[in-house]
Amino acid sequence: MKRLFLFNLWLFLTTVATAQTVDFTHLQAKLNINAPEGKISGDLVYSFDVLEATDSIGIDAKKMEFKEVLLNGEKVDFRNNEKKFWITDSLSKSQNNILQIKYSAQPSQAMYFIQTPPSKSEQEYQVWTQGQGRYTSNWLPSFDDPREKLEFDLSILYETGKRVIANGQLVSSQEVGGGKTRWDFDMKKPMSSYLVAVAAGDFKLNESVSDNGVPMQFFYPEGYEDCVEPTYRHSEMMMSFLEKEIGVPYPWQNYKQIPVRDFLYAGMENTGTTIFSDIFLVDSIGYNDRNYIMVNSHELAHQWFGDLVTATDGKHHWLQEGFSTYYSMLIEKEIFGEDYFYWKLFQSADELKEMSDSGKGEALVSLKASSLTYYQKGAWALHILKEMVGKAAFDRAVKQYLQKYAFSNVTTEDFMREVELVSGQDLTQFKKNWLEQAAFQGTTALRSLKKSPFIRNYLEVAALKQLPLGSKKELLEKALQFPVNDYIGQEVVHQLALEETSEVIDLYKKAFATNNLYVRQAIALSLVEIPKELKSFYESLLNDESYVTQEAALFNLWINFPKDRIRYLQKMEGRQGFLDKNIRTLWLALRVATPQTGKVDRGQYLEELASYTAPHHRFQVRQNAFSLLLQLNAFSSQNIYDLLDASRHHNYRFREFAKSLLKQVLENDKLLPEDKDLLEQELGLKHGNAQN
Repeated sequence: MKRLFLFNLWLFLTTVATAQTVDFTHLQAKLNINAPEGKISGDLVYSFDVLEATDSIGIDAKKMEFKEVLLNGEKVDFRNNEKKFWITDSLSKSQNNILQIKYSAQPSQAMYFIQTPPSKSEQEYQVWTQGQGRYTSNWLPSFDDPREKLEFDLSILYETGKRVIANGQLVSSQEVGGGKTRWDFDMKKPMSSYLVAVAAGDFKLNESVSDNGVPMQFFYPEGYEDCVEPTYRHSEMMMSFLEKEIGVPYPWQNYKQIPVRDFLYAGMENTGTTIFSDIFLVDSIGYNDRNYIMVNSHELAHQWFGDLVTATDGKHHWLQEGFSTYYSMLIEKEIFGEDYFYWKLFQSADELKEMSDSGKGEALVSLKASSLTYYQKGAWALHILKEMVGKAAFDRAVKQYLQKYAFSNVTTEDFMREVELVSGQDLTQFKKNWLEQAAFQGTTALRSLKKSPFIRNYLEVAALKQLPLGSKKELLEKALQFPVNDYIGQEVVHQLALEETSEVIDLYKKAFATNNLYVRQAIALSLVEIPKELKSFYESLLNDESYVTQEAALFNLWINFPKDRIRYLQKMEGRQGFLDKNIRTLWLALRVATPQTGKVDRGQYLEELASYTAPHHRFQVRQNAFSLLLQLNAFSSQNIYDLLDASRHHNYRFREFAKSLLKQVLENDKLLPEDKDLLEQELGLKHGNAQN
């Protein structure tokens, strides 16, 4: 035990010494990705300077194998455990040292090998990486400490006929034999290891250039050409807007965006190479409900805030997320208008105040704050700071901050020092209120919100909620007059849902007649018991350009008017909805549950629905199918095996959903004995019962 303690202490001291005495400047990595086996191997050449004499150098490397290690051309002893690779050799102060390594790994995280629908009887794969929160050192020997920045140049071997994307400029791609093609990428500037990215698979490319000359590449899966324009809409404008608003040119060679299957988050701001969830691939209808604008603008803002300047550690994480959230909101304000901007501020303030009032508020400068704090409270802090010092001083301070700390690391104090220097103000109280206090400054936020005429009007309408219908009916009617505001109109509909439906028929008709997409969507989502007087109005929702509205309307009409079920189903036949097939899977379930459906057809519809639980489908599609099959009490043995597979999925939310569903499926008294035994073993119930 004592030896283990001393070993770990030595390893810790080695890590600290490396960060202080050695500066890695460049990595040339020749990588070979084997997707079917889930493996990666490579030849690595690191360049580094020794700042002070040392006897050890460490590199983060999780569960990897190493061989042929050369230091400045000579063989050198090395050690390797489950977390780190290091060499022990006397090194004096020097520059341009070279460390060469051959390695191989089978990553359990940070690089993912995703099954896609089989083609030509062979399993297809999509490969992508996620460094933040998962550590690039799971697939590439690198540095978990974001303060160690170096230039990464990647050369990647992958299956011929597929496309590989990585950080930097694509220099060349050529077949090298053995069914492989080599893709060579060149980076010009240093970055933290968590921002290294690779994606590979069947991707097509649409190229563009922003107004200010930045090359932009928009990738998409084969067969999704119709989604390119709606998905990437306004992208060029965003780039030009941020360069002008921030005052600092885009710092990288180009900008690429890649939608991938089963991504862990909404998006990730890898340097010049954003990877995002392909659930945001939308057509012109889906754009109205689930567009990529917010994620797109947020990840683009990160190219300055997080990639160009990087927080020294998690305590200052808001410098990345708060800034990116705020500048994303400024982009959305440019696209959707000032009301939208203030509505988002209002929504986040409401969430932050609720968290604060419940005693769960968090300081912004903190190691363990929630996403709500880092993102939304961070954005609010910047909004208030700009109001305090004025836009001119705020903008100048942000510009100086980025220029001064470009390609290096920062703390909150580094930023605040620039704001105080430019504005000439003492911001001690601001720091206490917005950066250090756990409580959200709700009064200050409300005062800022009320500068918007829209917010003042909205609050007046929202205050009517407690009043009886007779005393507010005229005011609600006025709020529904053309041109109705999206958010105020929705608030009116939500208030109507609290009343006896027979008393508000005329108001509902007026709300339908606004032809406002989001007011009508609010009706679809809140009016679940449909009066006969509103039947024809409600049926018109099936034609709205909103997959959210169509899905809710189909289900509610099917429930309310049994005699018309076949008519509704026939009207909606063939509609898919989003990439998660929200409408198609619901349609199949309703078809199966409709008594008028013939036995043969019912079997075919159930078979299609059940097929969507297979591992090669997107997890969002699988989740919809699992949920509907549970409601139909129609789990087959294959669906149970698929659910067991889902319970081991790399996406945390989907994995937890599957685990919870397993317990519900086990309660089904129609399960086959062998399926029941399998589930009990998986959940550990057999073992537990034996012990009891």
